[in-house]
Amino acid sequence: MQEFYHKFYTQYLGCDFEMLVFGSSGYPIVLFPTSLGRYYEMKDCGLIHAAEHLIDSGKLKIYCVDGIDSRSWYNYSIHPADRVKTHIAYERTILNDVIEFAKFECASKDVAVAGCSFGGYHALNLAFKHPDKIKFLLSMSGEFDIHQFIFGYYDDNCYFNNPTDYMPNLTDPWYLDRIKKMLIVLGTGERDESLEDNKAMSEILHAKAIPHLLDVRTSSGHDWDSWKKMFPDYLSLMLETLEKEQSKQYKSQI
Repeated sequence: MQEFYHKFYTQYLGCDFEMLVFGSSGYPIVLFPTSLGRYYEMKDCGLIHAAEHLIDSGKLKIYCVDGIDSRSWYNYSIHPADRVKTHIAYERTILNDVIEFAKFECASKDVAVAGCSFGGYHALNLAFKHPDKIKFLLSMSGEFDIHQFIFGYYDDNCYFNNPTDYMPNLTDPWYLDRIKKMLIVLGTGERDESLEDNKAMSEILHAKAIPHLLDVRTSSGHDWDSWKKMFPDYLSLMLETLEKEQSKQYKSQI
């Protein structure tokens, strides 16, 4: 399995940004770390190894981005408004520096996003806000409500970065049509502390007639062993979807 280390300066955060990339070719996946996690977490905790056979197939390429939660949501030394603004700068880094690079490198018009725990929040929030750039959303034990980090403070930036608030009110057909075309997987387990968060998000999506898979596993909790089982399954589902779409396009051309 090929592994690449990237370090670059990002104007949005005003600092260097690091990430690991796994694979030589294939569809690009941006993978977010868990709370306070770093770009090497997914490798160190075994998630990349769990998907190694799929990466080696040349069908997908995984971009493990750095996390800055310690500077944003978990930075209790700054005002909640500034925590959200720092998160927005991080989002711009992912959108403009990482996703555009991944699309160019993989010759793809869009990407997949994935994450575990709070990484699931980053993936889901980004996907719903930018459905023109993201085709697949794979969340494992995602936690989607940021009220716990803002201590009662609330402004437009908070609202538009809290999917449990803005999704129930979303009526714009431009967004809804694109989100409905996205493959959305919400993975959780009966022993998962994020189970209710995922059920609540599933209810929001049902109310908007947004197709998705809520995968509640009987033997799963909020842990790496559970995620290492989920991740290759969801990647395989994603690849099957891609292959079906490519087959349809081929048949329409002949």
